[in-house]
Amino acid sequence: MRNLSEFSAEALAGITAVFTDIDDTLTTDGMLPADAYSALEQLSQAGIEVVPITGRPAGWCDMIARFWPVAGIVGENGAFYFSYHRSSKKMQQYFVADQSTRAANRIKLDKLRKTILREVPGAGIASDQFCRVADLAIDICEDVEPLTAESVDRILSLFGEAGATAKLSSVHVNGWYGEYDKLSTSRVFAKSVLDLDLDVDKHHVIFVGDSPNDSPMFAFFPHSCGVANVRDFSENEIDLPTYVTQERGGAGFVEVARMLLKNRG
Repeated sequence: MRNLSEFSAEALAGITAVFTDIDDTLTTDGMLPADAYSALEQLSQAGIEVVPITGRPAGWCDMIARFWPVAGIVGENGAFYFSYHRSSKKMQQYFVADQSTRAANRIKLDKLRKTILREVPGAGIASDQFCRVADLAIDICEDVEPLTAESVDRILSLFGEAGATAKLSSVHVNGWYGEYDKLSTSRVFAKSVLDLDLDVDKHHVIFVGDSPNDSPMFAFFPHSCGVANVRDFSENEIDLPTYVTQERGGAGFVEVARMLLKNRG
């Protein structure tokens, strides 16, 4: 990983969109700092599209799409995207799986939920599970005592043994049924909402993240950046970003935003 200061002026000039994780990328210690939120607004006002790409649930994503200065949001690790059109007051929604498929998957996830809680002492169900539409989020440190690495690995294994996809974030292990991730649905969002073909235009996007579930994004985008706490996962055999900030969490995101805004004059 290279220092963010090595990001070239030529590359900066071509950036038209910022895709960003939320937990421990925009937030710091579970809170959204004022300067990080202000950075979102300043980027938007400067004509740079901002798109959170998160593992957080549909209920949160509806609110974020409506109330934050963003072009839209990809949620539940790629299960859907929402984009709110303020002029027409219409919410555009896209789901990878239809409602009947999501209902069938929920039955399997509910069974798996019982297995995980039985097999992994100390694990909990994420407090935002009630507003999720496609995945099961196991709390590993947000509202429970932090689990050991062995316990986290066991949760990941239980999802895999049940034929589900599982990804580790900084606060949860998220599991789901379906062939999608943050990157696949970001492609759909970019084409539908931003009129960007990421295979052609990926050099116009900078992605900012911090954890293993961001790995597909780090690997795909040449201008990928980790906030400093990405180093906490450097031994997890994940694809690491091209650049890394000096600061952790929201302060690291502000570093990226200031660099882009300074380039805009």
